[in-house]
Amino acid sequence: MIFAVLFTGLVIHLALVTPWWGTRSYRKLERERSRPLFIRMMSLWIGELWALAAVSLLLVVLSPELTPARIGLVSPGDSATLTGMIFGVAVFGGLAILMARKGVSMPGQTVFSALVPRDRTERWYALALAISAGVCEEILYRGVLIAVGVHVFGLPLAVAAGLALALFTIGHLYQGPRGMIMVTLAGLGFTLLYLRTGSLVPVILLHILVDVRALLLNPAAEVNGEARAAAVRG
Repeated sequence: MIFAVLFTGLVIHLALVTPWWGTRSYRKLERERSRPLFIRMMSLWIGELWALAAVSLLLVVLSPELTPARIGLVSPGDSATLTGMIFGVAVFGGLAILMARKGVSMPGQTVFSALVPRDRTERWYALALAISAGVCEEILYRGVLIAVGVHVFGLPLAVAAGLALALFTIGHLYQGPRGMIMVTLAGLGFTLLYLRTGSLVPVILLHILVDVRALLLNPAAEVNGEARAAAVRG
């Protein structure tokens, strides 16, 4: 009974509250961009991510059908796959740094431009958000939701993964249709990697790297920082 109530509340929050609140707070930041508002919104978003992750892990504790291994909290069993992932992450990271230095933006980056930090303080909050999203969203959407669908409700793996991906995409409603397409593609990649390795570890690392690239290794962040420094000098 407790499990059913908690899971229902979690799904309702993910399907309705998160997209509504995310869109509302992001639009406000777009209109009234300031450091205090940026920090406040980042803090609230980070808090929500960890709270949702905590609730999802509580579901694992409450259900005998769920175990850490079934939600991907294990090391990748295939050493070759893990080695390939480390190499791929290293290549991606190198390309991300190179693109940032050359001023090349990622496709769809303008849909979350208000999240790009403008000074050192904001960069720390952006980094915290990137890490929190990588850890919490993967535990929640790829780990727990897929496991609940398969092991608790008996859904086919493809159906459970598809429903989890849909909730993941809806949670990024604030990015608009164009951004949600990119989120869907990224989420699909994370899902396929998770199903291939059976572990959330490489998926979390890749997710963090993608978000760090989007928020911190962003040409717009460098431009904002230089403009602010010039204003101070002038």
